[in-house]
Amino acid sequence: MPELWVLSCILFALVIALMAGLWTPAALFFIASLTTYLLGMVELETALSSFTNASLVTLVLLIMSTAALEKTSLLGKLSQVIGRGSLASTMAKLGISTALLSSFTNNTAVVASLIAVVRRNQAHAPAKLLLPLSYAAILGGTLTLIGTSTNLIVNSFVENAGLVPLGFFEFSMIGIVIVTAGVGLLVLLANWLPDRRDESLDEALPYLLEARVAKESKLIGKSVQDNRLRALKKLYLVELERSGIRICPVPPHLVLQSEDILRFSGAVESVELLHQFDGLEWFGKQQAKGQNLIEAVLAPSSTLVGRSLKQSTFREKFDGAVLAIRRGHQPLKGGLGDIELQAGDVLLVTPGDGFCSNTKLASEFAAVSGLDLSVRLDPRRSQWVLAGFLVTILASLTGVLPLVKGLILLLMSYIAIGAVSLSELKRRFPFELVVIVGSALSLANLMLSTGLADDIASFILGAINGYGVFAAFVAVYFMTLLLTELITNNAAAALAFPVAYAIALSYGVDTRPFILAVVFGASASFISPYGYQTNLMVYNAGNYRFSDFVRVGLPLSLLYSAIVLLLVPVFFPF
Repeated sequence: MPELWVLSCILFALVIALMAGLWTPAALFFIASLTTYLLGMVELETALSSFTNASLVTLVLLIMSTAALEKTSLLGKLSQVIGRGSLASTMAKLGISTALLSSFTNNTAVVASLIAVVRRNQAHAPAKLLLPLSYAAILGGTLTLIGTSTNLIVNSFVENAGLVPLGFFEFSMIGIVIVTAGVGLLVLLANWLPDRRDESLDEALPYLLEARVAKESKLIGKSVQDNRLRALKKLYLVELERSGIRICPVPPHLVLQSEDILRFSGAVESVELLHQFDGLEWFGKQQAKGQNLIEAVLAPSSTLVGRSLKQSTFREKFDGAVLAIRRGHQPLKGGLGDIELQAGDVLLVTPGDGFCSNTKLASEFAAVSGLDLSVRLDPRRSQWVLAGFLVTILASLTGVLPLVKGLILLLMSYIAIGAVSLSELKRRFPFELVVIVGSALSLANLMLSTGLADDIASFILGAINGYGVFAAFVAVYFMTLLLTELITNNAAAALAFPVAYAIALSYGVDTRPFILAVVFGASASFISPYGYQTNLMVYNAGNYRFSDFVRVGLPLSLLYSAIVLLLVPVFFPF
């Protein structure tokens, strides 16, 4: 009994910390798992065995394999459908193509590769396509076992519980209905999304830029108006700081003095306008040597979240200087170096020589645009990469070769032909995901062995007041969906599985429907931009507001949920 209460406190603290975003999910799961070991609740060998689960190894190998797939022409060819025909036909082609690609390759890579293409198209407003692009990638993850990391994480729990592993296409029929209906709904809802191409840029792209009046500047002694600082195209002087005192709004006749700090709000291309003023030292100017600027979106797991640029020593850590910061449509105030960063913030960076090779880019940023981390493969090697991946999947499906062995051989062949390098694989190793899954497996075993999962299951069964097994199935699905929106999909799957498993056992029915409730529930992140990484990527790229996600994501979530709740019991009876 004491163990049960201690574990309950640990898990409660874990959920609260995940919702509050105190640390990265990997750090929080590891601390929770480590605490159970230190308290003697689990043996070291048992805890470590969770990190060698077959599905976890498969997930790691798949993620590293996509490093070569992303360099092929496959994603580039998909861009050819953008902007051709009406909005409805473009949305249908883009949605189906994205979903199919996301069913066997990394959906984050698919979305990242297409964001720039969608933004450049002239036929349709990017805001009409980018959010549906993210949703289509999420829907595509329901087509196969390897469609999303969440599916493989759940499968690792299935294997750990001694059950028959999920099949590669086991739930594909339901996924096909979801993708078809979901893309069809997105075609209709695309018209509900805003067309912000004509909005004023002070509303649409409120980057915060900062500059200081140098001691020898010719701007000194002249007013703001005489220096033409109020007549800049797409750039607006919003604040002046003098001797620690902030002046906002800035009077046009205010005479500038040495060391005045000027803060502007405007579009990313307006940075160039600051060059025309002699003696105006803008933030990050010393590192600017004519290189292309980079937009980097902070990931929810980034160590920069909750800290300012000064506190994080950004320049030293990444060899890059931040010129400006953008936070959706929210106007930022205060010193550029003092702003507390949040997940989803877009940093405009002047990269140094070592920025591109920094191994922390993948874990700190959800997306980095303006930066091509990999060069396209030549046609011969590109064909080998695609053919090799296809053969590996087919060999696994036909039972000729286990998927893990096939992926190991595939990666060895990629290294041999130069499609990927060892240093690249080292950089792409999903360390945080391994920590989350390994720690979560250990915690899930404890939830089952201590009886905590049974107690939570009993509480849920009591809440639905004996309405039967279908009501319990619905409760498990919505519990997982809610956790997904609050604490991200992988964490939701980790916490929901042992409860779902215990509920199925309490009814004495097949566990498969409840397992699939977790699989589909953990992928149902449509209402919030923070529940899934691709949502966060398009949130800023498409200039969206939170209400846009609710307007389109809520109907899609309702349709998705209705299909899952109706079809899972049909294909997988209790």
